[in-house]
Amino acid sequence: MECSRSRDARRFASLPVVLLTLFLSGCHSTPDPAPGPAVTAPSDRHQETRLWYDHPATDWETQALPIGNGRLGAMVFGGIASERIQLNEDTLWAGGPRDCNNPAALEHLEEIRRLLFAGKPGEAFDLADKYAMGNPRTLRPYQTLGDLRLTLPGHEDAVDYRRELDLDTGIVRVSYRVGETRYTREIFASHPDQVIVMRFTCSKPGGLTLFASLDRESDATTSTRQPDTVVLHGALDRGEGLDFQAVLHASADGGALFAPVRRLEVRDANAAMLVLGAATSFGQRDAESGAESPVAAAVQKGYPALRQAHIQDHQRLFRRVQIDLGGEPVDQPTDQRLERVKAGAVDPGLEALYFQFGRYLLIASSRPGDLPANLQGLWAQGLNPPWNSDYHLNINLQMNYWPAEVANLAECHLPLFELIESLREPGRQTARLHYGAGGWVAHHITDVWGFTVPGDGPQWGLWPMGGAWLCQHLWEHYAFSQNLPFLRDRAYPVMKEAVAFFLDYLTADPQGRLVTGPSMSPENSYRLPTGATGVLCMGPSMDIQIVRDLLEHCRQAAEILEVDGAFRDRLSATLDRLPPTRVGRHGQIMEWSEDYEEPEPGHRHISHLFALHPGSQITRQGTPELAQAARVTLERRLANGGGHTGWSRAWILNFWARLGDGAAAHENLLALLRQSTAANLFDLHPPFQIDGNFGGAAGIAEMLLQSQAGELELLPALPNAWPDGEVQGLRARGGFEVSIRWRSSRLEQATIRSLVGTSCRVRVGNAVEVRRDSATGGPVATTAGPEGALEFATRPGRRYVVVAR
Repeated sequence: MECSRSRDARRFASLPVVLLTLFLSGCHSTPDPAPGPAVTAPSDRHQETRLWYDHPATDWETQALPIGNGRLGAMVFGGIASERIQLNEDTLWAGGPRDCNNPAALEHLEEIRRLLFAGKPGEAFDLADKYAMGNPRTLRPYQTLGDLRLTLPGHEDAVDYRRELDLDTGIVRVSYRVGETRYTREIFASHPDQVIVMRFTCSKPGGLTLFASLDRESDATTSTRQPDTVVLHGALDRGEGLDFQAVLHASADGGALFAPVRRLEVRDANAAMLVLGAATSFGQRDAESGAESPVAAAVQKGYPALRQAHIQDHQRLFRRVQIDLGGEPVDQPTDQRLERVKAGAVDPGLEALYFQFGRYLLIASSRPGDLPANLQGLWAQGLNPPWNSDYHLNINLQMNYWPAEVANLAECHLPLFELIESLREPGRQTARLHYGAGGWVAHHITDVWGFTVPGDGPQWGLWPMGGAWLCQHLWEHYAFSQNLPFLRDRAYPVMKEAVAFFLDYLTADPQGRLVTGPSMSPENSYRLPTGATGVLCMGPSMDIQIVRDLLEHCRQAAEILEVDGAFRDRLSATLDRLPPTRVGRHGQIMEWSEDYEEPEPGHRHISHLFALHPGSQITRQGTPELAQAARVTLERRLANGGGHTGWSRAWILNFWARLGDGAAAHENLLALLRQSTAANLFDLHPPFQIDGNFGGAAGIAEMLLQSQAGELELLPALPNAWPDGEVQGLRARGGFEVSIRWRSSRLEQATIRSLVGTSCRVRVGNAVEVRRDSATGGPVATTAGPEGALEFATRPGRRYVVVAR
């Protein structure tokens, strides 16, 4: 694809180098050890893979159904006589590269710290608000591409209606009857062919007539090319921003095609196909050819081949994991099932469907070569979606990727790594200009243009931990895959440079401990003994836990790679000077360096439990006292109304799973469904944020399999609501793929496939033995691990079966 050398190319010449390379040449990475083949559901188990409804959607946020190929997305309403399909292209962001660093920040850094150490957070806040924030301090939004609108005259009196999203095929299907004629349409977003495809059929020869148009509320015009194409073309920011184009092509079996002003017409056809392509000039691409070329190729390919290629590509990822949580099959529309759960029913099948919906959303919104999933994944309507539909780095973006590894979608993790790489260069400038430090830093929000400065206001944005938390995902990808080239070439250099920032940035508190600051416990506040409240502080617990996580993983990486001995020693010395995680007077994990009270004890963020999840510094076996304090922390938060946002409830679900409390984990899964889930299963903050979907899916996986403590714990938080069930294809740290079957709340059998041949430690709640290849295979020699765990050696590619005695 040729690169435009137009005004747009010059404007975006300063696009972060890594993202520029990504969009010009695609995403490349050393392959991980291959996952197992796609599995087929056992014939005696019930699989939940369809969301379906008996009426069209009327609301984008709570009813429309999402499709996506990582780059192109659509929200399908399933209207009858008139239909709206809202469209997105993942690079369509307002604005462009800009220098937001504030040269005044560094000269006021030490004074802000002095005020915080002196117990004057109000004065520190005012000084930080005036001098420490980015300039400008706000982001430009991710925006809708526009709408595809369909009109089907004479369909007003339809009956026998059904609308469904098949997670297994990635296809939305709408079917209804008008008189004696059955009308059916299918729509999917193809990753192999990079187009959105729609197929319309009817049971009556010559019975299909439809009109199609494209529109956008601003910054775009529509034109047609006879007889079969309509084009939407525009440029953001009054022509100064990204160019974008969408192309819609119609073809028909029988009948006639017309393209009058601004719409396509298909008249008296037996069937029809619409193919939509779209692109922007992001990364110096040519929007016109980027939209036109895939459409032309897809039209030549034809519908059967397009559909087959899409399904094969989708199922290669989706079918890696199958899950059955028990219960009887329920033949009822999804929204009605959800209403039953909200009224007090328990529906394990709906819970399994929710898990698979989370996996589906990650496949649809995050593919190699594309941007990572944002606050709304891929789907956002309007020109100013909530919170700009940006990347929030103080939990939301990270939560989006919690299921990537354990739910066997490691490839979908790669776009996040590209974004992290792209933040290094602008993050170096922010580290130097704001903190006088080396390395790189990012704060609580970012976008596709390399925004790394403190954003919004000090109460949200003066938190320099976003980049460090993101680095955990690089380590986790290695931990699950054991991919040494990835660790050496991609993860370790980024982690090491993030560490370099903190080695310069950490400062000694009055007790001589190394702490962060000015910072905060994300978005929360504390009350001083004087009654005054503060937000900014020095050394909040989450910061120290993230720094410890980053430094420890970086040290382990250096040891594995056998490099940088002196650097490792410095990391060890720094780790020794970090404050420990402490227990407060209520028996809770302390959120700040002092045991302050909270003005909002039910706050949605529970940041001081980072060490429990997604970190691993607090474990039931390794740190039982801190685990108990974490339990107290959760109980106090929930008693005061915590978990009132969808993503917060999803995090709580993961916390309880890590604590091995299946009943509490399931109670919070039900609360997530009952209080924060829409009819289309989208997570509601409210409004819609996709992080809760991903966090909820990850939490269900955590209830069935954990591996953060150096061992595979099978069924660590199995609730009584799931007495019988089965899951196939989950991944575990150490390079393992795991399938588990249980009956009467006890493990019956688990199959562990070793991908790279590391030794395996397994913990199960009942007596088991290990056999080779099958349940009747030869016994495997095991040794006793701590507290009843079993350890055994493995060979790459071999299966080991854990069976109940």
